[in-house]
Amino acid sequence: MSWIHAHLLTTIIFLPLFAMVMILFVPATRVREIRFLSLLTSLVTFALSMVAWNRVTGSGAFELTELVSWIPSLGISYRLGVDGVGMILILLSAFLLPLIILSAWNEIEKSCKLFYMLLLLLSTGMMGVFAALDLFLFYIFWELVLIPMYFLVGVWGSGNRIRVAFKFLLYTMTGSVLMLAAILYAAWYCGGTFDLIAWYEKGFPVTAQLWLFGAFALAFAIKVPLFPFHTWLPDTHTEAPTAGSVILAGVLLKMGTYGFYRFAIPLFPLAVVKFAPLMLTLSVIGIIYGALVAMIQPDIKRLVAYSSVSHLGFVMLGLFALEPHAVSGAVLQMVNHGLSTGALFFLIGMLYHRRHTRLIADYGGIAKVVPLFAAVFLFISFASVGMPGLNNFVGEFLILLGAFQTKTWYASFAVIGVILAAGYMLWAIQRVFFGSLTNEENKRLTDLTAREYLILVPLMVIILLIGVWPKPWLEKIDRSTEAFLKLSKRVEISNAQRDLFQNVSLLRVLPPAVFRHSHLSREPLPEAPPASPESWSFERGLFEKGLVEVTQP
Repeated sequence: MSWIHAHLLTTIIFLPLFAMVMILFVPATRVREIRFLSLLTSLVTFALSMVAWNRVTGSGAFELTELVSWIPSLGISYRLGVDGVGMILILLSAFLLPLIILSAWNEIEKSCKLFYMLLLLLSTGMMGVFAALDLFLFYIFWELVLIPMYFLVGVWGSGNRIRVAFKFLLYTMTGSVLMLAAILYAAWYCGGTFDLIAWYEKGFPVTAQLWLFGAFALAFAIKVPLFPFHTWLPDTHTEAPTAGSVILAGVLLKMGTYGFYRFAIPLFPLAVVKFAPLMLTLSVIGIIYGALVAMIQPDIKRLVAYSSVSHLGFVMLGLFALEPHAVSGAVLQMVNHGLSTGALFFLIGMLYHRRHTRLIADYGGIAKVVPLFAAVFLFISFASVGMPGLNNFVGEFLILLGAFQTKTWYASFAVIGVILAAGYMLWAIQRVFFGSLTNEENKRLTDLTAREYLILVPLMVIILLIGVWPKPWLEKIDRSTEAFLKLSKRVEISNAQRDLFQNVSLLRVLPPAVFRHSHLSREPLPEAPPASPESWSFERGLFEKGLVEVTQP
């Protein structure tokens, strides 16, 4: 137990992998034992995650850290650690895992052994991404997720599952290769280390930042997905089994937003200054576009898939607003989206299992037959569109509150997405659950079972808790977002010239009266007369926008 206490993150991350190895030696015909072993592993993982959540103080520093020299000749270490943000995403992953296993209990009948092995392997990769503080280790976990997800869609999906799985793999691998090149260059520049903390301290030249940010941002934008890199998502959601859709919406998409939070924005803050207008524009386009396209979908699963593009646009808006409320709201909205959209995919999977169709036109009036199912669907839908008192309202409110202070015009257009979300969701509910019950097959639908209650009730409880009492969650997040903003806003002026792309390097503003040798620059800086950022056009603009902190000698 003492080893587990000292290596809690390692235990949480690799326990599913250990269970996967155990299942490898279980005969494929013993499906019941495989299911129970997977479920037991997921419950223990969640319990350990709760222990870790309680141990994380929310100080803003990395906690539960583990450091072992792995490949010292290459500067690679096994380094783990979490702040409040990383921990809440690990907790989300661990919370959803047993629910996903329960949802697949009767749905997955083909190659059950392989299915649960891939699911457990996928869980290790997802949680590892949120805890890795070494970029080489992070990249291993990042890539580890791709292959299991490819097979989950390609083997257990429906329709054009092979084409869709290949499209998913092609998109994500393209971004990953570019990110790998950026990681290797950044490690070389930082003296041959992949340590994220060392990268934070070292900083990068502005020119390098531009293309490094571009490489990281492309990989993360594809994963989010940010408009216009979203085209793989609706197809993947539509053809994936329920378990795959919930994993995708609940956790995998958060790997992209987390990547912006942990790596792309704080490591390359001056590149963020240049690219923020583009990223914010794409975020707002995604919010409105996703909602509009969702409104016209005939397939209810594709409707929810496009709603993800819209909801995650809000997360990106909050991150690039670089304002405390907006960033905290964005992080909370990552969790909220995983809960509410994951719950919607659970419900759609249950409905499909009964009727074997996702077309909205094939339903109508089914609330008369399955009233409890309809009530739960209404509750989750209200959470998804941001009804006050439920979880999504808190996240969206904080994002818009902060964004209106720093990015007023972008926030103003983003509000349109809130209105459209209510429109497409309520219209879909009206067509599916209300009106005349004319289809004879719908009259034979059965209401929720005990197993389905076990899946849905925990989700409803946590959705309500976050909506009415978000304080415990925000307390763990707020200090971490403060640390994120300090890294993202501190800019060091390399000399008194005004040329952004030749004369500004990163991390903090030097005392305005003295220019000295910068530990972030490869060349010594000459002495300069007393000056103030207000006297330089570019630096004055950064100062007025709150993107530069000035400290006195």
